[in-house]
Amino acid sequence: MSLNKVMLIGNVGNEPEVRYVEQGVAVGSFRLATTDRAYTMQNGTQVPERTEWHNVVVWRKLAETVEKYVHKGDKLYIEGQLRTRTWDDRNGVKRYTTEVWADNMEMLSAPRGAQPSVAPAPSVQDAPASTDAPF
Repeated sequence: MSLNKVMLIGNVGNEPEVRYVEQGVAVGSFRLATTDRAYTMQNGTQVPERTEWHNVVVWRKLAETVEKYVHKGDKLYIEGQLRTRTWDDRNGVKRYTTEVWADNMEMLSAPRGAQPSVAPAPSVQDAPASTDAPF
């Protein structure tokens, strides 16, 4: 048995890019920043704030939702799995990147231009990206 599960809460670092591939399937990507706060250890050592950047990939209806409602600076909860892909750059050097393939997302920021409310933010869940049928 194995487990590949990622859960992140962070802020969108750029406007999401969404494109449509074969058979009109939407695929989107954006960067998500998660930040560990600075703190002081008991011995007085200062540990500075640290930000990690995550490349997030969304598919199908989740990508369409991101295209319509997600913007730079928004706070999101993302759930998914890690995937690593490789490619050769222009000089023939093999490059690697690790991405979070999201299958669940909750928008934690208030919608732009909306009045604050007590109602919970909408949650969007997509079928696993490995299925063949577009959703």
